[in-house]
Amino acid sequence: MSVRNAVAVGAAAAAATRAAYRQLRRRPPVEARMWHRTNHAGRGVELYGGLAAAAGAATAMATTRGLTARTRLAAVGAALAAGACGAYDDQKGSPDERGFAAHLTALRGGRLTSGGVKLLGVGAAGLAAGALLKARPLDQLLAGVVVAGAAHAVNLLDVAPGRAAKAVIAVGAPGLLRCGPGALLAAAPLGAAAAVLGDDLCERTMLGDAGAHALGAALGTAVVAANGRLGLLLHAVAVVAMAMAGDRLSSDARLWKAPGVRRLDAWGRLAHPYG
Repeated sequence: MSVRNAVAVGAAAAAATRAAYRQLRRRPPVEARMWHRTNHAGRGVELYGGLAAAAGAATAMATTRGLTARTRLAAVGAALAAGACGAYDDQKGSPDERGFAAHLTALRGGRLTSGGVKLLGVGAAGLAAGALLKARPLDQLLAGVVVAGAAHAVNLLDVAPGRAAKAVIAVGAPGLLRCGPGALLAAAPLGAAAAVLGDDLCERTMLGDAGAHALGAALGTAVVAANGRLGLLLHAVAVVAMAMAGDRLSSDARLWKAPGVRRLDAWGRLAHPYG
């Protein structure tokens, strides 16, 4: 399986994403006002880019050759389920209830927040994907952590224009060089993220929870498909560490203003003072 095949999958994901984006802008689902937000700079943006990226990545994974039925079901199912949970939180989420601690506290009190729905739904989707992709129980558990954790990690980065999309591209690009289904699965979220990156950087759209979770889950399935137990363990540790860092990862000025990081993070973005 060559890099050319993976690049073709990425191109298909990009084309499907752009087609979905155009359609969503012409005919918004439900009411248009439900998919508009004000970003950190006070600029009005729309959430169609995230919905389109989720649809584009899922379409590419569903239609590409070279994947078994179980792998295809795991990848498409994880991306769509994570995207649906994210879309629910996009619509129902409260800015006063953010982070694992707030949602777990609400659950202990017998109240299910939109973030709790997302936490449980994405976690279940990750475990289901792990059960399809791996045979041994420990590997299935680690795979579930990687898929769900990757979805959460990408969402943590979606606090500045283009940041999450750039992260998906940067993490997915080396995966194209692998042999096997991992390369094809990595290409789909990479192509979808690249297709909306320009609009994201120009603050016309944003990934939102729907797009970030879908692309992260798709990327997580690529990691799972390409790794054995040791690789799964290392990636699981990494995503758990990112989850524990939480908001500090999103906004730590020392990280995002480090010389090399700052230049890459700011590339292509409008001149606004993001952290």
